[in-house]
Amino acid sequence: MCITQHTYIKSYEEVNTFSFKQNMSLLHFLLLLKLQIILICATLSNSSITELDTLLAIKDSLDPEKRVLISWTPHSDPCSGANFEGVACNEQGLVTNISLQGKGLSGRIPSAMAGLKNLTGLYLHFNALNGILPKEIASLTQLSDLYLNVNNLSGEIPREVGNMSNLQVVQLSYNELTGSIPTELGKLRKLSFLALKNNHLTGAIPASIGKLETLERLDLSFNSLFGPIPVTLANAPELQSLDIQNNSLSGNVPIALKKLKGGFQYINNPALCGNGFAYLDTCKKVRNSDPVRPEPYEPGNLSTRDFSASVEPKARNCSDDQCKKQSESSKIGLVFGVVGVIVAATVSGLFVLLWYHNQKQKIGRAPEISDSRLSTNQTKEACRKRASPLINLEYSKGWDPLAKGQDGYSQEFLESFMFNLEEVERATHCFSELNLLGKSSFSAVYRGILRDGSIVVIKRVLKTNCKSDEAEFLKGLKILTSLKHDNLARLRGFCCCKGRGECFLIYDFVSNGSLLQYLDVERGNGKVLEWSTRVSIIHGIAKGIGYLHGKEGSKRALVHQNISAEKILLDSRYNSLLADSGLHKLLADDVVFSTLKASAAMGYLAPEYATTGRLTEKSDVYAFGVIVFQLLTGKRDISPLRVERASCKDIVDENLEGKFSELEAEKLGGIALICTHESPHLRPSMDNVLLELGL
Repeated sequence: MCITQHTYIKSYEEVNTFSFKQNMSLLHFLLLLKLQIILICATLSNSSITELDTLLAIKDSLDPEKRVLISWTPHSDPCSGANFEGVACNEQGLVTNISLQGKGLSGRIPSAMAGLKNLTGLYLHFNALNGILPKEIASLTQLSDLYLNVNNLSGEIPREVGNMSNLQVVQLSYNELTGSIPTELGKLRKLSFLALKNNHLTGAIPASIGKLETLERLDLSFNSLFGPIPVTLANAPELQSLDIQNNSLSGNVPIALKKLKGGFQYINNPALCGNGFAYLDTCKKVRNSDPVRPEPYEPGNLSTRDFSASVEPKARNCSDDQCKKQSESSKIGLVFGVVGVIVAATVSGLFVLLWYHNQKQKIGRAPEISDSRLSTNQTKEACRKRASPLINLEYSKGWDPLAKGQDGYSQEFLESFMFNLEEVERATHCFSELNLLGKSSFSAVYRGILRDGSIVVIKRVLKTNCKSDEAEFLKGLKILTSLKHDNLARLRGFCCCKGRGECFLIYDFVSNGSLLQYLDVERGNGKVLEWSTRVSIIHGIAKGIGYLHGKEGSKRALVHQNISAEKILLDSRYNSLLADSGLHKLLADDVVFSTLKASAAMGYLAPEYATTGRLTEKSDVYAFGVIVFQLLTGKRDISPLRVERASCKDIVDENLEGKFSELEAEKLGGIALICTHESPHLRPSMDNVLLELGL
């Protein structure tokens, strides 16, 4: 009985204990559920606060030194337009765009970026960002433009990027990315432009990329990719440009790529062959005994078992111990073989390095340069043509064959203007046609953005258009770098590549173009320069020419030789800047002559040149007078005019609608008239012109 009662009492206590625990668990569950509901409601009702917090986290990661994103402050609205530089929002007040290119950001791309679910454009190129590209970025499913080129990003390209279904442009060039190209990129059905140039990517080109029906441009150059070119890529319906230069690709180039013509770039892949392609050897016929090489495989297409079965011979009868010993022997042999190859490669590399160093010091010679593939740590373009006897310059301390300090110019001063080819290529996106501003008979001009974010103009001059004497060419460079005046276009620097046989001149960009575009403006169309602006432009041109002629502290007199409305640039405040000053000191005589013919056709060349063949300071004065007439009349062609002092006001541009000073017009007309006198002896010097203008 006692046993039964004790048992009953114990069971009753257990039941009460169980019920109490059950009630406590239920209470905890209800409290947690309530807390979660409160948090969800708070999140839904404060989405703008969430994006603000996300942006501040992004700021801390992108700009750890807190020097750039100063306008990104807490307790402010990212969508107000006044704060948060580079951030744009939609009508719902959600962040859709971050544009921070060329800002000098030195941090990392944070995983917090994934919190901006409505982001459609991310522009962080031309910075110094480092670290990996986080896989969380794949959460940005609305993103269409991803620009991360010209940074220091490392690691592999996340395979999760293939889930970003709205991507149209992926620009990851000029980084330190490694690994293979993810096959998942073949899922980006809207992708039109993929650029992975100048990284350290390996492996095969995924065949899946060729199946993208919208792909127009693909740049995989300057990597370490191997294997053949996928046939699927050759058959991509919209492909217009394919650049695979400087890789280790091999095999037969698909004949379908001939349709791209100049859009197909393939040099420095020694193992490539193809029929009908310039610079490629004709492919040898495959013998029946040769194994057929498969299409480029993609990770996951072949299992380890399938691969083993396809390459291993039939199994032999042997005991486990025998096989184990043979396996260990093979491993030991393989290790010694690898070590031997590494030692041999190292020794060979040292010999090659010493040979290259010796050749590099031979400034006056023009050796043949190897066509082997460039390392991505060297110059980032194909400087693999014959060396030019003109510009045999390399960026080492002894690159200048002239004696240090000759003509009053130190070597250190000239070196301060040097740019390397990589900087020039980065600035122009590898001389993209989109950045081409214009071409002339001797040069091409590109717009560029330097890594500090400043906008520049880069003039690309071929060696064949430059002086053939290297010493004279270097003297010309020294003259260009010595010119400094508020009314001369500023030369930021230069770059010379002997392999490419090209020289690049880097100038500051001016936003309002040349004077030429403000002439012959039809009434009601285009920009009409006000009278005060025209007078200011004339004054600026006069000061610039006066400086070149030896005034205002110039070290030597210099004749411009090719002054025209096209050479007068206008900055954001319409201050006039004289371009191409001293450029003729770099150019070959026949090139200078060809530019003078164009100048003569436009009426800027003084008449005495036809008989003397010489250009003097008075030739520049004549061109100045022509430009003064052009600014007065608003017309390019002034040849029909018969201007007299008493009638200067009658020729003033009708677009001014009478809003000008008649007294100033008469004075400027008189100056223009005497400057364009047929006899050079009766023209004033630029010094006298400045005095007449009261400058």
